[in-house]
Amino acid sequence: MKKINIITLGCSKNIVDSEYLSAQFAANGYQVIFDSNDTTAKIVIINTCGFIAAAKEESINMIMQFVEAKRRGQIEQLFVFGCLAERYANELRAEIPEVDSFFGVKNLKDILAATGMKYKNSLIGERCISTPRHYAYLKIAEGCNWTCSYCAIPLIRGKYESVKIEKIIDEAQFLAQHGTKELLIIAQDTTYYGLDIYKKQKLAELLNRLSEIEGIEWIRLHYAYPSNFPNDVITEIATNPKICKYIDIPFQHINNDVLKKMRRGSNAEIYKLIDKLRTQIPDIALRTTLLTGHPGEDENAFEELKNFVNDMKFERLGVFPYSEEDGTFSAKNFTDDIPETVKNNRVDEIMKIQNSLSKQMNLRKAGKEYRVIVDSIENDYIIARTEYDSPEIDNEVLISISSIPKNKIPQVGEFVNVKITSAEDYDLFGEIILNDI
Repeated sequence: MKKINIITLGCSKNIVDSEYLSAQFAANGYQVIFDSNDTTAKIVIINTCGFIAAAKEESINMIMQFVEAKRRGQIEQLFVFGCLAERYANELRAEIPEVDSFFGVKNLKDILAATGMKYKNSLIGERCISTPRHYAYLKIAEGCNWTCSYCAIPLIRGKYESVKIEKIIDEAQFLAQHGTKELLIIAQDTTYYGLDIYKKQKLAELLNRLSEIEGIEWIRLHYAYPSNFPNDVITEIATNPKICKYIDIPFQHINNDVLKKMRRGSNAEIYKLIDKLRTQIPDIALRTTLLTGHPGEDENAFEELKNFVNDMKFERLGVFPYSEEDGTFSAKNFTDDIPETVKNNRVDEIMKIQNSLSKQMNLRKAGKEYRVIVDSIENDYIIARTEYDSPEIDNEVLISISSIPKNKIPQVGEFVNVKITSAEDYDLFGEIILNDI
């Protein structure tokens, strides 16, 4: 069977786009692989990220890697699509003529046509999963209506477009029938879901409907926006046993002056939301993302941000340095005058605080029991996760295989109960409770 290699860079939304495309190629008789190191496929398609400078650089480096492979005759055709191609197609065509064609984020049909294949409408919602089979990302909307000063996503992906509930349910049922047990709900802003097509926020209803699908055991919510957070979503997380006690809300900053420049509301609503979530869902794990070095972030503002991290003790946290992006409000209206070394030092300071907090919180888990899902088996360890952890970015639970009888070693995708024995900054160590197997 002919092979096609689809390489995905950037966020989980890109993963879903690549998986939609892969189903089309599979239906046209191709074996799809997802491997940046494989040159046995003669057609390579790279799904790029163009969100920040580092992501652009990674995308360009990957393109050049396969340009070189094409020069050596290892591959025959090279196509590029996604966010970087959406924003900079003309420049890329001029600079990298070895690429056969560049396509934007919504041009899947054109990619098929360029390779001499037909787009099959009957496959809408079907995907070839590139993640481990037991979990999958479920994209419920495209684009964004917020106007955050630093963000190029609306320029790349356009206005917010919710997917109709019926289509999402059909896709989730397809995933469940193919072995998915955990759905990771994604969009640029999941809490905005429904406002454009239903004229009201419908995320809680969607979560409830998804929880009724046979085979789905965990549903995890990512990329929620802090303003106008729906109360019924909090209730759904608190009361529905299939909704993980986990939510990802990028707060970005806490200083009011910086938030104003970011066009991100006020710190009062951030504090109010955190209090409401932790009061109504006492065992919730909050993940957030912060941005350092945005124009206007002086030492006092950064000190306030550090105090915020110390005081709120987020269970999960990531932080990135500000990157000025063409066409954004910040690029047009502010001077990017904070040196890169200062931005990166601030990232390091925040993460040093978070490392310490994470270790303290993990150590308190010792002796407690958790239900976990097995993600992989690597060397001498079973790698698993609790409901408080998302794949790839959060804590893992490591279980020594030597501690388990051979006839009771769980399979990837299986749920087991574990007792935590020890912990590090971002890893937990545990033993399977054998009576439960």
